[in-house]
Amino acid sequence: MHSIFRSAQRGAAEHGWLSARHSFSFANWYEPSRMGFGVLRVINEDRVAPHSGFGTHGHRDMEILTYLLEGALWHKDSMGNGDPEALRAAGASAGAAGGPQQGVIRPGEIQRMSAGSGVMHSEFNHGDEPTHLLQIWLLPQQRGGAPGYEQASVPPDSLDGRLALLAAPGAERARVTIHSDVRLYAGRFDGAQSAALDLPPGRLAYVHVARGSVQVNGAALQAGDAWQAEPAPGEALRVELTQGQQAELLLFDLGR
Repeated sequence: MHSIFRSAQRGAAEHGWLSARHSFSFANWYEPSRMGFGVLRVINEDRVAPHSGFGTHGHRDMEILTYLLEGALWHKDSMGNGDPEALRAAGASAGAAGGPQQGVIRPGEIQRMSAGSGVMHSEFNHGDEPTHLLQIWLLPQQRGGAPGYEQASVPPDSLDGRLALLAAPGAERARVTIHSDVRLYAGRFDGAQSAALDLPPGRLAYVHVARGSVQVNGAALQAGDAWQAEPAPGEALRVELTQGQQAELLLFDLGR
């Protein structure tokens, strides 16, 4: 069976410097029917005002992915990532090469932080324009363990009319390795472009539309909407993406 969760149903938080929408219960927004889906625990759509951000705070036992839509996000953590001296030393050459500059996340990049036994970090928009991002929390396969960090580029042509594997466990050919039972794909679809993904029995599917509009298995979705499916035991699932209009989306193949 599948269900649709509309953008307007999400929790909202307005803090002046931060405008946030929560697809699952988070902070002061509590909705018992939205406590997570499989190993997926959080999808927050955040807009961070210029020269503001999240001060140093802690996480543990969570896999955290950050996907930038607009602007830039400066990340600094207790593992040494985002250290200003290291950024200054590597900044010019990294930017000139077109690759990710460790600790500064921009559109076209994916960041994975494994909180593990505990990590402190901060996230700021030091630019002059708003930063628009999706932050995703996933339950880890094992609690404890060493914290970790990874950041990678996602070539635009890998998303154009197709699904690119952004994050997956182990040795799979994903942009980043995640310690959670999930395979996260991203894609952009417009006009006649389409794609499909076959999930084996026992898996859950979740689609979040970041921008534009698209049809998921015939259901029309707009930006901020989500489509989720939980097949019957032993039943496989096929997710079909069609009729996109400047759509950008994330598709999760999830363990339970």
